[in-house]
Amino acid sequence: QVQLVESGGGLVQAGGSLRLSCAASGRTFSSYTMGWFRQAPGKEHEFVAGISRGGLTTRYADSVKGRFTISRDNAKNMVYLQMNSLKPEDTAAYYCAGSQALAVFITKNRYDYWGQGTQVTVSS
Repeated sequence: QVQLVESGGGLVQAGGSLRLSCAASGRTFSSYTMGWFRQAPGKEHEFVAGISRGGLTTRYADSVKGRFTISRDNAKNMVYLQMNSLKPEDTAAYYCAGSQALAVFITKNRYDYWGQGTQVTVSS
């Protein structure tokens, strides 16, 4: 099992940047594909970005391509989401998730472990 704790959310103006971090417990972090999802009020969870176990493969939602970057540091059991050029529509609770699957899936049901979330609010 792995436990996930997100941090780094906050209030930022449109055009600004934030870096989300996700700290994972356990000695097998490098065996998990990791992803970031977000959920705006009244909406379903939306895939944002995912990264393979070794970090060589990444996937992004079309809505964040070119603005967000996912990365991981397996030595530190950390995964990050660098968010640039933020827009009001990026406002949501952001969740870190871990998957035992080999591939980087974009669907919520392929992820086995979830953090509690961190709120990102982008003002216009």
